[in-house]
Amino acid sequence: MIRAAVLGWPVSQSRSPLIHGYWLKQFGIDGDYGRIAIEPGQIDSFLAHFADSGLAGCNVTIPYKEVAARAAGHRQPVVERIGAANTLWLENGVLCADNTDGIGFVSNLDERVPGWDTQGEALVIGAGGAAAAVVDALVERGFMVRVVNRTLSRAEALASRYPGQVSADVLSEANRYAATANFLVNTTSLGMKGDGAVDLDMNVVSCDAVVTDIVYVPLVTPFLEAAAARGLRTVDGLGMLLHQAVPGFTRWFGHRPTVTAELRVLIEADL
Repeated sequence: MIRAAVLGWPVSQSRSPLIHGYWLKQFGIDGDYGRIAIEPGQIDSFLAHFADSGLAGCNVTIPYKEVAARAAGHRQPVVERIGAANTLWLENGVLCADNTDGIGFVSNLDERVPGWDTQGEALVIGAGGAAAAVVDALVERGFMVRVVNRTLSRAEALASRYPGQVSADVLSEANRYAATANFLVNTTSLGMKGDGAVDLDMNVVSCDAVVTDIVYVPLVTPFLEAAAARGLRTVDGLGMLLHQAVPGFTRWFGHRPTVTAELRVLIEADL
């Protein structure tokens, strides 16, 4: 049996076992994908002895993505750029790391609003680990990106990785940049399970802009609700979760799955 899992603390909220379990059944693979909750004091040791875990690989969720990147003996270029990993596997006994969040992010948009990247000015709200993957993916697609964040230094640190392509400012200036942006994304936890809302006036946003949120609980966040009320095209964050899982499953189980409407319905029912 091929075994994989998602690591985190906590990890009970992860829908990854549902996603991978669906694909394992679809392909008829003798495999298992579970959850492993690892206390902060134990994660370094676990990753150092990953070859003894019995896992072919794993996903990594909060708060261990940066730890996973440092622990890997081989890192994909995107991991080197953003300093975080969400997908691990063994290759000739060496722990390897990738970050598929950016792939999941753009694949979701490609599926839901084809042509979303034909215009090139993006506003990214937030400057945490998720924002780093989003910004990296947007730069790869040719966007000029403005990052706004409550703490300016964090936004500046992220922007400094992409001189000439990404700039930074404080969150209170979001409305000014929203007026010229063709693409807007919330990468913060604001709006998650009713936890506050992004302070942005959608009335200033261009009518042809695309608005998305990486939060998927609830599926329609206050940020997306406000954008839809304005008549803007919106994309929820669930597709990012589904699409980011594809590369890991392919590496561990040897089959490349697809994100289907049936899978999406399954995960929506569990939200």
